[in-house]
Amino acid sequence: MDIKGMVFDIKRYAIHDGPGIRTTVFLKGCPLRCPWCHNPEGVAPGPQLMFWEGRCIGCRACEEACPRGAISFPGRVPVVDPALCDTCGGCVRACYPHALELVGKVMTPGEVIQEIEKDMVFYGESGGGATFSGGEPMMQPEFLRELLKRCRRRGIHTAVDTSGFIDGDALSGLMDDVDLFLYDIKTMDDEVHEELTGVSNAVILDNLRMLADGGKKAAVRFSVIPGVNDSEANIDALGAFVRSLHSDIGIHLLPYHRVGVDKSRRLAGSDEPEVFRPPSADALRSISGRLAGRGIEAKVGG
Repeated sequence: MDIKGMVFDIKRYAIHDGPGIRTTVFLKGCPLRCPWCHNPEGVAPGPQLMFWEGRCIGCRACEEACPRGAISFPGRVPVVDPALCDTCGGCVRACYPHALELVGKVMTPGEVIQEIEKDMVFYGESGGGATFSGGEPMMQPEFLRELLKRCRRRGIHTAVDTSGFIDGDALSGLMDDVDLFLYDIKTMDDEVHEELTGVSNAVILDNLRMLADGGKKAAVRFSVIPGVNDSEANIDALGAFVRSLHSDIGIHLLPYHRVGVDKSRRLAGSDEPEVFRPPSADALRSISGRLAGRGIEAKVGG
């Protein structure tokens, strides 16, 4: 079967991407443009160059290796022109201090499953399995579907971490092979959602209703970003929506962290990222309590 996908990371022994000990596979490409994204290297569908300034020794080997003249040295460290770079990887191979990294690798389902199977000894005892994240994993539906089916044949629990911004028919075609959906909701206000992410949340909410109506197990993941989506009005709207689903769907509160900021700065040609403030422990407890008061189970992390 000639199916291949673009993977930018595989994290083994993951404990924050679903229940138990898991192997998380990160697929490239995302239709949303969230300014707080903690995996900015997963947004673009193709491979990208990432630069680690602290490793660079200024040897200029990358400049010499680039066949398109995309790398220059106006100062001590290289500058990559994204209009000229075709991510051939020549500079990465030439960089012996490993200051340059190519993010994104074409893989077959078999190659990915081989990595997932390395952790199978941990899955049964811990209740873990494989999680497919991104980016937005459903932007590669055929590749994802094949991975899910192979996991199903091996008895591996599957979770999909998704923004929900996908055609309903495509989502329906994947549902039967997913044990758990980790479903990201950014904000309940459609106008604010479009302003922040570039897309409406109407399809996202409709798709979660479809999953709930179909009896699928899901958990809402809500990234708490002070001053952006933590208002009482938005928390109340989120709680009311989840309750309206008439399904056993809880909420995982994920505190914003700045890990994506450094990664954005390392991506060649990327703009300066916006920096937000992480929520306090008291704020998270307050949100959790407010949701609990409305009959919604909410926990920090997940």
